[in-house]
Amino acid sequence: MNLHAVRAIYAFEMARTRRTLFQSIIAPVISTSLYFVVFGAAIGSRISEVDGISYGAFIVPGLIMLSLLTQSVSNASFGIYFPKFTGTIYELLSAPVSFFEIVLSYVGAAATKSIVLGMIILATAYLFVPVRIDHPVWMVVFLVLTAVTFSLLGFVIGIWADNFEKLQFVPLIIITPLTFLGGSFYSIQMLPPFWQTVTLFNPVVYLVSGFRWSFYGIADVHVGISLAMTALFLGVFLAVVAWMFRTGYRLKA
Repeated sequence: MNLHAVRAIYAFEMARTRRTLFQSIIAPVISTSLYFVVFGAAIGSRISEVDGISYGAFIVPGLIMLSLLTQSVSNASFGIYFPKFTGTIYELLSAPVSFFEIVLSYVGAAATKSIVLGMIILATAYLFVPVRIDHPVWMVVFLVLTAVTFSLLGFVIGIWADNFEKLQFVPLIIITPLTFLGGSFYSIQMLPPFWQTVTLFNPVVYLVSGFRWSFYGIADVHVGISLAMTALFLGVFLAVVAWMFRTGYRLKA
């Protein structure tokens, strides 16, 4: 493995985060804080507890997951799209760097940014509500798996997109609505039976449910199913990335 190339690409992507610190870190933290204030005041006053957990604490895993999903996709998609936009992708493809090393570098950097942001949001949550983590190891497992999985999705989007509008389409029009409707701010057990069944077709439900279980030991879906679905998504996106590099889909002129 060309570790020098992996480190170089990884360091370049991480340096971009430092140059855009407000957009990458500060803005998502401020947005999350506003969620705590708005949802805690507006809904928390009407719903005191969910499954024995105060509403403010209950939404913490969902808020972290919301930021994790959107930032993982955005960071990875922009990271690989920008070289395509400037034309430097051809220099990268002609360099003595394997496809695996390219994916490892870009996805690793995007996942790292998202994980750091998730931990900052978790620390911010302690300023607003009492948070506990019953299964810290599993919390880290779900955090890392989700960050890597959706960074891979972002990598796929970055290769697929041929303009900035398409780059923003999936995070804004698909990922964010699915996260809001995936039990981030409520338990799906609060829904009528029909809508509970419909909600189970939302893949984000399994991610949020498993992540919330790692905090409070409560889940809308069995934690084993959540872990299996996360692994399934990871495998699917890995297969798509492998296919793109094997066929040269939107990578070769």
